[in-house]
Amino acid sequence: MILPWTIFVFGASLVGMHDVAVIEDPAAAEVSLDPIRTRLLAELVEPGSATMLASRVGLPRQKVNYHLRTLEQHGLIELVEERRKGNVTERLLRATAASYVISPAALAAVAPDPGRAPDRLSARWLLAVAARLVRDVGSLLTGAAQARQRVATFALDGEVRFASAADRAAFAAELAASVAGLVSRYHSESGRKHRLVVAVHPALDSLVEDR
Repeated sequence: MILPWTIFVFGASLVGMHDVAVIEDPAAAEVSLDPIRTRLLAELVEPGSATMLASRVGLPRQKVNYHLRTLEQHGLIELVEERRKGNVTERLLRATAASYVISPAALAAVAPDPGRAPDRLSARWLLAVAARLVRDVGSLLTGAAQARQRVATFALDGEVRFASAADRAAFAAELAASVAGLVSRYHSESGRKHRLVVAVHPALDSLVEDR
């Protein structure tokens, strides 16, 4: 039985907090991986100040301020509002996104290359293709945000259960043939190039069921 499919047609948001942001800069990636800063990023889905965060994470305000400055310098959080309280100006900050993905571009020298050993039945090659997808879409989103434009994309996500390995192989063959037919029908040498990725892999919870 095929479970409900989720279809995504989306573009880069132009205002407010993004659902997902891609970290491409190696220094920003390093900063984001610090456990304390990761906790602060999670807390800053809603605007907060150093004083507010200090009580939540159990650290001195000065220490929290240090981490907030570092996150702000690398574009992971942003100033939302400044409030005057007596002689003190309270800065309310917010994460630039609700969640983050580190792009393979941050590890450019050792980033996976799908062209190195293409093998459509290899899980490692699938991983390399997925890494390129993260890198390319992240780069597109960054450029679109700077130009205040949207990125036209389409994604399909779902699950299917196969009765046997033979059925799975037949499904893959029919899927490949169907995609090839669609490409042949709509491809135009003068058109704008798009990257097409089709993947099938075991669901993680299926590994638990098999044990």
